[in-house]
Amino acid sequence: MTNYSDNRYFKLFDKQKATQLVIGKTNYKERLKKLKALKLALEKTYKQEIRDALYNDFKKPHLETDLTEIYPVIDEINFVKTHLKSWLKNQKVDTPIALLGSSSWIKNEAKGVCLIISPWNFPVNLTFGPLVSAIAAGNTVVLKPSEMTPHTSKVMSNIVNAIFNKNEVALIEGDVEVSKALLKLPFNHIFFTGSPQVGKIVMKAAATYLSSVTLELGGKSPVIIDDTSHLDKAVKKIIFGKFLNAGQTCIAPDYVFVNESIKEEFVTRFKKQLKAFYSETPSSSHSFGRIVNQKHFKRLTGYLEDAISKKASIIVGGSSEEKDNYIEPTLVFDVSEDSDLMQNEIFGPILPVKTYTSTNEVINYINSREKPLALYIFSKNRKRINEIINSTRAGSTCINHNLLQFLNHNLPFGGSNNSGIGKSHGYFGFLEFTNQRSILKQHTIGAIDLLMPPYNNFKQKLVDLTIKWF
Repeated sequence: MTNYSDNRYFKLFDKQKATQLVIGKTNYKERLKKLKALKLALEKTYKQEIRDALYNDFKKPHLETDLTEIYPVIDEINFVKTHLKSWLKNQKVDTPIALLGSSSWIKNEAKGVCLIISPWNFPVNLTFGPLVSAIAAGNTVVLKPSEMTPHTSKVMSNIVNAIFNKNEVALIEGDVEVSKALLKLPFNHIFFTGSPQVGKIVMKAAATYLSSVTLELGGKSPVIIDDTSHLDKAVKKIIFGKFLNAGQTCIAPDYVFVNESIKEEFVTRFKKQLKAFYSETPSSSHSFGRIVNQKHFKRLTGYLEDAISKKASIIVGGSSEEKDNYIEPTLVFDVSEDSDLMQNEIFGPILPVKTYTSTNEVINYINSREKPLALYIFSKNRKRINEIINSTRAGSTCINHNLLQFLNHNLPFGGSNNSGIGKSHGYFGFLEFTNQRSILKQHTIGAIDLLMPPYNNFKQKLVDLTIKWF
């Protein structure tokens, strides 16, 4: 038996473990009471503190904070409020005639003690969003937000401490060493959002205890713009999706395929729309954020320098200010396949563009790489749209827009293989934090009771009839 006494977080874990069955027995009203308190904190009590913290961490505009951090969590809570009562009911299922005399149902029961490790790019959304699902399912939870957004982590810690008993929900601040220590504990479920590289480390740690995992990862999400698309609308939506949060979004367009016939028109409209969004000097725009820290700033400027050294052409942008972690919205053409921009998830305000002439060319390229978290198609050609969807694989797809699939709680959100394992949001997020327990109850004597030892010819004939007819 493993000795955890030297793990500084074991006492907290042990207290949550001791509480888990009590929390798991709570009804939907008790769970909604907790979620209502969280909603009030986000919507009113701590709203301005959250805005200020995110601005201090990386100058996230207040409107973006409201739209991408606070609103999705509140919307998730509202969705759960509408449906939780029905989710917690036993789900009756059919019982085959061979098991006549019995009834069957599924009970969604809490997994137990859960760990949520969240990222820095949308710290409130991606910490409290999964927490909503975990609470709805009746779990106890340890939250570990990123150390890269310390102001926001502090506010979230204040919220959690004000609302929850630590035996139910606790938030632990700290660096990667804190995460390593937590991953040594036998959590029943681990929900991680971050890079595929770290996701593999989390999965390896979970394997020690056969803990179930949800891995919301990332990848290079492509955009396809064909010659039938409404180009003005496509460009506007792509600029919004790419440069929201200064490009630091897991489902942001990572690179764009533009039909060769509309290349010049695309560039012209891109320049015009970019200016309309962020003015001629995006560095002074209140609508454009900053890179989270020096490490990521240097990574991104390094990607750009590498691309330029390999003959890439900067069509728009390209400038940066190190003291402010500012990188101008940048459009790049002629990017070499062996460049950092095309080999790694960019996660910043740099958008490579490739041109194409045939749809098969695009499909083959996408399929030669890891499955993306998202794939975006801008087209009016239904046959072509279906061809792309049916011939590729991705975590999600949005047609004639981008990012919006994340906001529909009726849709599962997540990746596939390298871009993620498991789903979140709505009922799918609830299921991630539950065990679907199979239950069968025998009411009267059944066929199986007639087939127990000692075996004889009559019983053999009954089995033969069962195989043939039932």
